[in-house]
Amino acid sequence: MNFTVLVLIALILGFIIGRFIGIDFGNMYEIMLYIQILLIGIDLGKSSGLRGVKKVGKFGLLLPLFTIIGSLVGGIIASIVLNIPIKYALAIASGMGWYSLCGPILAKYSAVYGVMGFLVNLAREILTIVCYSFVIKKFPKDMAITLGGGTSMDSTLPIIIKFGGKDIMILSFVHGFILTLLIPFITPFILMLPI
Repeated sequence: MNFTVLVLIALILGFIIGRFIGIDFGNMYEIMLYIQILLIGIDLGKSSGLRGVKKVGKFGLLLPLFTIIGSLVGGIIASIVLNIPIKYALAIASGMGWYSLCGPILAKYSAVYGVMGFLVNLAREILTIVCYSFVIKKFPKDMAITLGGGTSMDSTLPIIIKFGGKDIMILSFVHGFILTLLIPFITPFILMLPI
């Protein structure tokens, strides 16, 4: 069975279990995320370690910049098409997949845009999981990392490695890491702008 289909089945099954059975996993998702990052760290250490991080070079710094620019341009387009105030559209887009941060930050300003920020960024993560394997058939696999935004270092990294190969693992991790450092500053900054 196709890997993407299995991921979708797991996601839908998880939704159904969560919705109708009501099992409370507490902070289990967070523990699983730490285990996933630990395994990624082990894999990084086995493959090339810090030498691999140095190899990503300027492209490793430019790719997050392109992601930020592309996300913000998408926010501007969404503002025009959906008639959303530019400030909120840019703030939502600046979440770059980090729904658990973007939603609460936006909710301090507007409950409606807080929910939108959460859902749009959750959708970005899910779409990366579902679509990455298709996108790399038309675009370079390293450029397609931008789909995941900040999630390219954790939740979407296994998908990126599965379909893009281990040779882009370090680039994907560095990309997500840089964005994860910047997003907590970019989103609040946009919300403070008088636009």
